[in-house]
Order: sequence, then structure tokens, then C-alpha cells
Amino acid sequence: MATDWDARLIAWRDELDLMARLDDAHWVPIAVAEAETGVSRSALRSWYRNQEIPSRLVDGPNGPQRLVPLSAVVDRAAKSPRLQRRAEREISVEAQMALLQHRVNQLELRLAALEQPRQRSRRRLS
Repeated sequence: MATDWDARLIAWRDELDLMARLDDAHWVPIAVAEAETGVSRSALRSWYRNQEIPSRLVDGPNGPQRLVPLSAVVDRAAKSPRLQRRAEREISVEAQMALLQHRVNQLELRLAALEQPRQRSRRRLS
């Protein structure tokens, strides 16, 4: 049995879907924009207050809800030097991890090659 809360939540999600179709943009709550882009809520608030990204206030299931277009957040984040540096550091860390994994694999192969003659000599002695 659906409660009043469930009905309000479904109606709100339907309204968001309708807005996305009409505006040809995917409007999401601030929390979703933060989770999907890695941009902090304070940065998002600053951006819409400074009119760097559009936003709108709509009635949500818990009261007024601030929405931003996800594509605008992504575009604005691409212009942020701080976010660019963070992304580069993360890529750098991933590249370092890949290099270290490759080196560990190489060492394992060398270790296995070194252990093979020992195993052969042990078999001969047995």
C-alpha cells in the first residue's frame, strides 16, 4: 500500500522527468550533482549564487529543493583550475598504481624463473 509520502515522492520524480524533457536538460538536486561530479556543495552554491550555472527552486517531497542542470555543472567544473588539478592528481595516482602493478608482475615472473632451477635441482637430489 503506497503511503502519502510515496505518492509525493513519485509525483516529484515525475515532475523532474517532465522538466528534463521540456528543457532538454537533466536537472538534478544539489546532492546528486555533488555525488556525480565530485564538486562540493559549497562550490555548487557559490556557482549558482554567482550565476555561473543556472538553478531553480522547486517544491520537493521535503519542501523547497534546489536543482541544477548536470551538464552545466560538468561544463563549469571543467573550467575550474582546482578541480583540474585534483583530477590530474587522481589520474597520476592511477597511472602510478598501474606502473607499480606492472612492476610487481615483472618481479613475480623473475622470482618464479629463479625458483625453477632450485626446484629442478631438488628433484634430482631426491
